[in-house]
Amino acid sequence: MQKQVYIVHGWGGYPEEGWFPWLKKELEKQGFVVYVPQLPKPEEPRINTWVPALAKAVQNVDENTFFIGHSMGCQTIARYLATLSDEQIIGGAIYVAGFFKELTGLDDDEITKSVCKEWLTTPLAFAKIKKHCPKSVAIFSDDDPYVPMNNQEDFKNKLDAKIIVEHNQGHFSGSKGTTALPIALNSLLEIS
Repeated sequence: MQKQVYIVHGWGGYPEEGWFPWLKKELEKQGFVVYVPQLPKPEEPRINTWVPALAKAVQNVDENTFFIGHSMGCQTIARYLATLSDEQIIGGAIYVAGFFKELTGLDDDEITKSVCKEWLTTPLAFAKIKKHCPKSVAIFSDDDPYVPMNNQEDFKNKLDAKIIVEHNQGHFSGSKGTTALPIALNSLLEIS
């Protein structure tokens, strides 16, 4: 069975952003089938539109299915995994600049506050997520302006993820010039 990877963009993101095209190409060289779905209304991500959109994009979920998320994409993956039926187990997930606890440095407008509140206060079924995804890696940067380091605790303690802290990588954003992310590639190859 061929291994498949879904790369899930974050808030304001799109499939051709930053390191996604590079990672897609590198994974395809390794024999993976790679999908980078466009999630709806990226400037105002909502749980009730993003999670179903990811579910619609994903085909044949099994141990040969892997996910790589960036920022809000990590939350989207986790929430999607919680919707799977009991027997569905995926191969693993790589979370890049993911968060469950706190976001900082964002605009103070009403939409931004509403989006943040929704994603940070809607409960997550961590035990269920972990059951469906036995192998995961969470990658953080020590100077991320949006995702404080305390976000790694839930990934480590509730999802049993391996934690990797990179130095001076900001939010791993294409808008800040990140066009390749070898640590995400290597992490996926390690768990697959």
